[in-house]
Amino acid sequence: MVSGSSDEILAGKVSDYDRKSELKSFDDSKLGVKGLLDAGLTKIPRMFINEQHKTDMTWGSRESSPESVPIIDFKGMDKDAALRTQIIKKVGEACEKWGFFQVVNHGIPESVLNDMIDGIRRFHEQDAETKKEYYSRDSQKKVRFISNFDLYQARMANWRDSLSCVMAPNPPLPEQLPAVCRYVNTCFYGFQTFDVIRPVN
Repeated sequence: MVSGSSDEILAGKVSDYDRKSELKSFDDSKLGVKGLLDAGLTKIPRMFINEQHKTDMTWGSRESSPESVPIIDFKGMDKDAALRTQIIKKVGEACEKWGFFQVVNHGIPESVLNDMIDGIRRFHEQDAETKKEYYSRDSQKKVRFISNFDLYQARMANWRDSLSCVMAPNPPLPEQLPAVCRYVNTCFYGFQTFDVIRPVN
């Protein structure tokens, strides 16, 4: 049996660390990353730390070179095949270097985007028992709440919870969606993932 405080165990300070048990305990809670924060977590659990890639991060320091999140303009991509190819290349480069990017001129009204953000915020901030009803690792489900799609395969867990909805070819019925974001005006088709990412202070 491992002895030590729960914060020490989660932070990986105990020598006989059992990663498999930590992952299973986290997954079985069905509460995700926000559940850790809601429980009063003060240190990042070891399962989120990649021991092989610990680096001295100097983001925000004066010595670091200024970089900004890639902004990709979709304007005209539906009318110009060459432009579409360039945009696809930019998306690939942004994914490789950053893992994310901002899109402009995508044709989705700002009001729709704001409604989606508000709806997903309401989902993640509702009571834990209600969210648990949607927690699943079954990829066949049209609507599911999950933390880390690859939790048991990745070297480290991501600090992220997701609500995913498969919208094509047949979107879920309204009653299959969480009540707090059921009537959000959406115009997306395909596989959508909405994340909540919250830092630990």
